[in-house]
Amino acid sequence: MTVRSRPLSPHLQIYRFTITMAMSIIHRATGIANYVGTALLVLWLAAAAWGAEPLNLVNAIYGSWFGQLVLFGYTWSLFHHMLGGLRHFVWDFAEMMEPGQREAMAWATLAASIVLTLLVWTVFVWVR
Repeated sequence: MTVRSRPLSPHLQIYRFTITMAMSIIHRATGIANYVGTALLVLWLAAAAWGAEPLNLVNAIYGSWFGQLVLFGYTWSLFHHMLGGLRHFVWDFAEMMEPGQREAMAWATLAASIVLTLLVWTVFVWVR
């Protein structure tokens, strides 16, 4: 009986890491981060329902430099995940599937999520 070598499955040592791979990984990570951010939103709403004292405590935590950093990240996560979903929606129609187009959409997703996050924070947080 002869033993034939089986083909190896492709893995990251074979594939070249691309922007579309990175955006796919980040899309999954932002989906997870959105659960945590939404829990923070629920906590804030619950504190508001409980009264002024709990709301002031949560506002103090969220208003700290670390709280602001977490909320900024949550805002970016929401935008990035939404835009990544729209990118996949376009791809579901077999549009923008050429190699250059795929990379351009991935970069546009990243850039637009950053710009939208900065725009929202500039208008609603930093400038009052």
